[in-house]
Amino acid sequence: MATDTQISESGETATRLKRSITPLLLFFFIVGDTLGAGIYTLVGSMAKDVGGAIWLPLIFALVLALLTAGTYAELITKYPHAGGAARYAERAFDKPYVTFLIGFLMLSSGITTSAALANAFAGDYLKALVDWPSVPVTLVFIALLVAVNLRGVRESLMTNVGATVIEMTGLIIIIVVAAMVFGRGDADTGRLTTFAEGVTPLQGAFAATTIAFFSFLGFEAAANMAEEVKEPTKAYPRALFGAILTAAVIYLLIALGAAAVVPTNELAASEGPLLEVITFSGINFPSWLFGAIALVAIGNGALLFMVMASRATYGLAECGLLPSVFGKVASTRRTPWVAILVIGAVTMVMSFVGDVGTLADTTVLLLVIVFISANISVLVLKKDTVEHTYFRTPAVVSVVALVASIALLTQFDAQTWLISGAYVVVGTVLFLIARAARKREGNLEEAHLGDDTEI
Repeated sequence: MATDTQISESGETATRLKRSITPLLLFFFIVGDTLGAGIYTLVGSMAKDVGGAIWLPLIFALVLALLTAGTYAELITKYPHAGGAARYAERAFDKPYVTFLIGFLMLSSGITTSAALANAFAGDYLKALVDWPSVPVTLVFIALLVAVNLRGVRESLMTNVGATVIEMTGLIIIIVVAAMVFGRGDADTGRLTTFAEGVTPLQGAFAATTIAFFSFLGFEAAANMAEEVKEPTKAYPRALFGAILTAAVIYLLIALGAAAVVPTNELAASEGPLLEVITFSGINFPSWLFGAIALVAIGNGALLFMVMASRATYGLAECGLLPSVFGKVASTRRTPWVAILVIGAVTMVMSFVGDVGTLADTTVLLLVIVFISANISVLVLKKDTVEHTYFRTPAVVSVVALVASIALLTQFDAQTWLISGAYVVVGTVLFLIARAARKREGNLEEAHLGDDTEI
């Protein structure tokens, strides 16, 4: 079982990272991560599976998110370390490869999400402004995110605060526009209970839940910031549940408005589904302005997931499960610069693999496996005692979350499993390299001690 470093009553541990995230910044981090990651890009993907009843998979996803967030609230406040689910698996199972695999899947989800959002950034929303080629835009976009991440976590999160305000403004615009269409009697409310042809309502809703769940994934990213949050025991539960519920209210209003204003086939075919609400409303609102707001939202989500992935990489290196070079921290900015650069490079590569929907599905698959591990970990660790206070979640909550997560695994196709399997293969190679390096260092140390003894 892993040993504890000294933890204060407020949950603060000794760390080489800068502890500069306040509860308000943490709340905005999770809200910004959540709102920017899904609703601007994936309403259309949900419509393909469930027709106009987009609200139903969002409710399913909300319930699963709240259940899983309960597990994370306990684990984060009980063990406030960078590394998230990987650290919890380390304590629960004490198997280095299991710890590594969970951590690697977690950081891989951050890479895949950032790649998906980079592709979305270069899609219909950008075309409302300029007609630039997608590939160069995607690569330059990722490079800019790397630069902000290198600058520092506080700078990244202050950027997030501004971007979150802008993206919430964009969503409020959509809600107001939809309300105006409802007010003049032009909304087609019949679409809200019209499901996609060829599938039962429950089957379609369950299939769309995988995409809807993508929209609630900010809490796992937040777990990796624990060593940079002030008083994490107090900050996390309030920020976590507050952010998820805030996002849920906005999502449901958006889902109802988009489905009632835009014909379902148009919604399902669009890479910029919320832009279609402006178009079909007939209201004279500049499409380029909303496109710009959507780009800020998408960019914000991509930035936050890249921050998460770099911290997860740093956490694995600190545990000795990735080569030590990934744990290097810049002396001036105190950011994990090697991890940030590598994550940026791999995100560029992944942006060429699949479309937005495929990459989103891959992210959800990777994180559902991580959530299964976290829910098992919290149950195993119920009897583990710590000296500081922490948030306690009833065991039944984690059990229900575990069962729901396992059920969700049945909804992914072969391509999604293949991409996820490729991540596991690459990660395993890195794990073996790190293990060989540690063994070689140990042999050299033994040899050195032997030489000293002979002398």
